[in-house]
Amino acid sequence: MKILIAGLATETNSFSPIPTGRLAFEETFVSRKATQEPANLISAPMHEWRAMAEARGWEVVESLSAFAQPAGTTIRGTYEAYRDEILNDIRAAAPEMLLISMHGAMIAEGYDDCEGDFLVRAREIVGPDVVIGLELDPHNHLTDDMLNAADLIISYKEYPHTDGPERARELFTLAADAAAGKIKPVMRDYDCRMIAMYHTTRAPIRGFVDEMQAREGTDGILSLSLSHGFPWGDCPRVGTRMLAIADGDAGRAESVAREFGEKLWALRDQLSVDWPSIDGALDRAEAVHAADADAAPVVLADFADNAGAGAPADSTFVLREVLKRGLRDVALGIFWDPVVVRMCQDAGVGAEMKVRLGGKVGEMSGDPIDLKVTVRGIREGMHQLMGASRMPMGTGVWLEADGVHMIVADKRTQAFHPIAFTDLGLDLAEMKIVVVKSSQHFYAGFGPLASEVIYISGPGAVTPDYANIPYTKRDGTYWPKVENPFA
Repeated sequence: MKILIAGLATETNSFSPIPTGRLAFEETFVSRKATQEPANLISAPMHEWRAMAEARGWEVVESLSAFAQPAGTTIRGTYEAYRDEILNDIRAAAPEMLLISMHGAMIAEGYDDCEGDFLVRAREIVGPDVVIGLELDPHNHLTDDMLNAADLIISYKEYPHTDGPERARELFTLAADAAAGKIKPVMRDYDCRMIAMYHTTRAPIRGFVDEMQAREGTDGILSLSLSHGFPWGDCPRVGTRMLAIADGDAGRAESVAREFGEKLWALRDQLSVDWPSIDGALDRAEAVHAADADAAPVVLADFADNAGAGAPADSTFVLREVLKRGLRDVALGIFWDPVVVRMCQDAGVGAEMKVRLGGKVGEMSGDPIDLKVTVRGIREGMHQLMGASRMPMGTGVWLEADGVHMIVADKRTQAFHPIAFTDLGLDLAEMKIVVVKSSQHFYAGFGPLASEVIYISGPGAVTPDYANIPYTKRDGTYWPKVENPFA
């Protein structure tokens, strides 16, 4: 058996001012030998597939793996060049199985559905008999082209996405069984007509995911995936969909997809966002430490400035309020500001200097803040952990201004893990408040050290106001924009 593996991914925020081009990919990850390098979120499945294939004595052909930090629309020529490189490798290798790691919410100039476009072209090359398996981030736009061209589609179940390798192993096993004729996978999806965020770390979605997994392997159901959708991707298919894969029974797949889709719909009132403003979140954090001076840090999520959803990661809204209140023992990060990082590298650890931090990319970044700071730490070649994956951070700098501690990096990335702070020497246990520029991936690492986790509903490029996202390519028949989109 000859298997070809590849990866091509980014998550497109249609409202981000940052273009996604060749340099954006190259700064993040581009490799033709991804399985010989440390695994990241997108390349980790390829590591699993190679190991499983070689354990069976199969021939492995490894094509391109390219991943860009989420941002705005991908440049057409960049997408087409990467797509065509993989397609040419498929054409040359003539594989008997094709496994691809993608995101599912990649939009390029002229392409609302990059994943569907790629898969349709791949199917034309390999013909109807080669098994095509696709692993996706759950924040995908599950389209008809994707469903029609692939044999198997499996999304990560966890948010934060800690289960990518596990899902990769599941996909490989099902694809191998399909290639051997042991199963006949049939996929059907159900439109939940919802747009929301589904945090699997707490109820009710924790129980929903557990129930999905309990159903797999019973009554002919091979796999269940919840496609959360990516709310800030302006395309006709944006929204939540439930996917079921059954063994040879389309009716069974359709009924179970509908069953779980209706279960999710019934939970909608528990998913409504009722998070505090910046002021409200800081009030709550101060109250925790007023009641217990020895309490662990309160972790605040600056949801709207999450680089992992395409935001600039240089907004100053929360920092400005922290400074206005005169708070101390507060840590904030990760700010994207390569200019400040470069200045600090020249000045060195221990330097006292004036910097203008953040507020550089656009109006959703807020205004820059002028500070007198001390450079407390500098470290090059930093990485964070996301599950078992290593996520590059570039050069990190720890700045302090009167008890306010800021982590700044020259690579745009969200705060995945406490080591982004601690590897620079900052002891988070000494902090009263830790503000992370992230929507949810921070939770696995920061949750255990927090006395409380609070999500902020503040300004930025990724505001959680799902009813009022200014879509131009889909209609408004979704909850919470309308109370009952099924009417």
